Amino acid sequence: MKPCSQCQQQNQDDSKFCYQCGNQLAAEPEPTIAAPRIQSETHPDEHLWRQFIGPYADRYLTHFRKFGLGQTPKFALTWNWPAFLYISFLWFLYRKMYTYALVYAVGPMISTYLTGDMTVGLIWSIMAGATANYVYYWHCREHIGEIKKSTGPDPGKLEEALKSSGGVQSYVIWIGVALYLLFAITMFKMVQDGPPDGERSPGKPAKPSATSSV
Repeated sequence: MKPCSQCQQQNQDDSKFCYQCGNQLAAEPEPTIAAPRIQSETHPDEHLWRQFIGPYADRYLTHFRKFGLGQTPKFALTWNWPAFLYISFLWFLYRKMYTYALVYAVGPMISTYLTGDMTVGLIWSIMAGATANYVYYWHCREHIGEIKKSTGPDPGKLEEALKSSGGVQSYVIWIGVALYLLFAITMFKMVQDGPPDGERSPGKPAKPSATSSV
């Protein structure tokens, strides 16, 4: 019910004028709708992560938030196309993860040698594509923590150390280009030369001559 300010008559909530004295009733203010609270996902050290990651920091931070950026880490399935499509060890080398670069350089060759199956390399590529972001997340997390402890509160030293330890190695791109060119030239040479003599299909035998011995 809505009371009249002049005669105190109770009126219906939707009434605009008082039923008794005709006084115009004051409109009730519309209830204030609280704006939804948007939880900020910006981590206090996000600028440090950006400096350490370097190129494509936004893309990697999007994946890192799924793992719990600044919280208790948890694995989440993501996909890294460069680590899958290109030679996997080159991507790890490009991002300065030398141990994983060695594993992905030697692992596929040993697996292929032991199994004799050339498709084993595809399995390694799928493994790299599915886990590369999570591996890189841990790489960044551990190195940033160590750098913060070693440099202290000096922001200049901190920024210099982050960019030196993190970032990328651009020369790896040219190694990848050279390897792909070498692979293309090798394949072209193999197609041009054909299979080895031992693997050639036997030719059609020649017909015997019509001359008969006397």
